[in-house]
Amino acid sequence: MKSKLPSVSIVIPVVAVNDYIQESIPKILELDWPDYEIIVIPDKPDRKHRWPKTKIIASGKVGPAEKRDMTLKYARGEILAFLDDDAYPEPDWLRRAVKHFRRKKVAAVGGPAMTPADDDVLQKTSGAVFESFLGAGGARSRYLPIGKPRRIDDWPTVNFLVRFDAFAQLGGFDSSYWPGEDTKLCLDLINAGYEIVYEPKAIVYHHRRSNLRKHFYQIGNYALHRGHFARIYPETSRRLFYFVPLLFDLYLLGLIVQFSSSGFPLGLVLIPLLLYLVGVLVDGSVAVWRWRNPLLGILTPLMILLTHVWYGIRFGQGFLTRKLASQQFND
Repeated sequence: MKSKLPSVSIVIPVVAVNDYIQESIPKILELDWPDYEIIVIPDKPDRKHRWPKTKIIASGKVGPAEKRDMTLKYARGEILAFLDDDAYPEPDWLRRAVKHFRRKKVAAVGGPAMTPADDDVLQKTSGAVFESFLGAGGARSRYLPIGKPRRIDDWPTVNFLVRFDAFAQLGGFDSSYWPGEDTKLCLDLINAGYEIVYEPKAIVYHHRRSNLRKHFYQIGNYALHRGHFARIYPETSRRLFYFVPLLFDLYLLGLIVQFSSSGFPLGLVLIPLLLYLVGVLVDGSVAVWRWRNPLLGILTPLMILLTHVWYGIRFGQGFLTRKLASQQFND
C-alpha cells in the first residue's frame, strides 16, 4: 500500500499582486501534485484577483521573512514551499523535491532557479553573471541544474522547501536580516541536527533584474549581508569563496597605486589579471552559446567584472559593520 503524499503550502510573499504573480499562478496550478495550496501574501488586501487553490492574505508593510512566517498561522501543508513572486516552477517541481522528505532527518530541500527563455537581453546578462564559472563559481548550482543531489548548508528562498514542523520548531525566519534570513534559517536547521538537500531537478524559473540599477542593488545587498554573516556566523559564511571579490578589489587597487607611482605595472603581477580577463571572455562565449545572442559576449564579461568589484566593496563593508541597519522592503 502506497503511503499518502504530504500536503504542500506554496508561499509567495509580494508587495502587491503584480504581472509576475499573474504569470506564475497559472503555471503553479499545472503542478503534478495531488494536494497543495497557494498562499500569496501582499501588503494590502486584494479582492480583485482570484485563483483556484489560492489564498490571498494581507500582511501590512512588512518584509518577506515576516510574510513567510505568517504561514505558521495560515498554512495547512506538511511542507512549506517558498517561491519568490517573480519565479514559477516546472510541473514536476514538487515530485522532484518532496521525495527527499521520506528521510526524517531531511528538513529542507533547495533547487536551482534558472533564467527564463523569455527574459530580455539585460535580464539574461544578469543571469549569465550568476551562471558563469567566474561570476558564481561553486554557487552556480543555485542557477543551473548541476551535479547530483547532495547535502548543502545554505540556500535561497526563491526555491526552498521546508518541513512545517521544523520551521515551527525554530520559530520561522530571523526577520532582522533581509536578505540573509534564508542563510540564518539554514544555519539554524543545521545546528538543530537537520539536513538540507540540493535537488538539481527541482527546477523553478526566476526572472532576473530588468535593469543595471536593480542588478547592482541586489548584488550589493547580498554582499553586504554575506560580509556581515562572515563576521558573526562563520560556520557557513566565513569561507574563502566569499572573500575572493574583496581580494580581487585589493589586487586592482594595488595595480592602480603602482601605475600612479611608477607607470604601467609589468611582469608577474599582471598574470592574475590576464587570467581573469581570459576567464570572463570564456564566460561571455558560454553565454552567447547558451542564448544564441552575440551581444551577451560583450555585456557578460563587463558585467562579471563590475559585479565582482561591487560585491567586494559591499562585502568588505558588511564584514566591518558591527550591526546592520534595518532594510526597506521595496525591491
